[in-house]
Amino acid sequence: MTVKAILSHKGSDVITIDPAADLAAAARVLVERNIGALVVTGVDNCVVGILSERHIVRAIAERGAKALDVPIAEVMTRKVVTCGIDETVIEIMAVMTEGKFRYIPVVEHGRLDGIVSIGDVVKWRLNDMKQESVALREYITA
Repeated sequence: MTVKAILSHKGSDVITIDPAADLAAAARVLVERNIGALVVTGVDNCVVGILSERHIVRAIAERGAKALDVPIAEVMTRKVVTCGIDETVIEIMAVMTEGKFRYIPVVEHGRLDGIVSIGDVVKWRLNDMKQESVALREYITA
């Protein structure tokens, strides 16, 4: 199973935000869209960072309520690990586990093509395991 298959099922819409926006604006978008992370994009829709709920919580813990006025660029992860559409679910799962992050933007030919969450990966992996189990049962009973 590839990232392309995941995106073909879930869609390739990605909610992005400008690095100059403040954390309060980011928090509102996360709540309104019921998502856990935003891809931060700059000129030409290039990925320049990623901001998750965890970034906001840490900023508030360190700076108090005034953290909500801080630009996203000050707290986002700048070194964003991305993947391509042809990478497998197993490859993505390994990268996410090793890097200890829950979201990975999909970039193809320099263009933001989607985002995959750990939930997407787990869902597809469980589906694969279910199909394998059914196939084995059918083989054994045949």
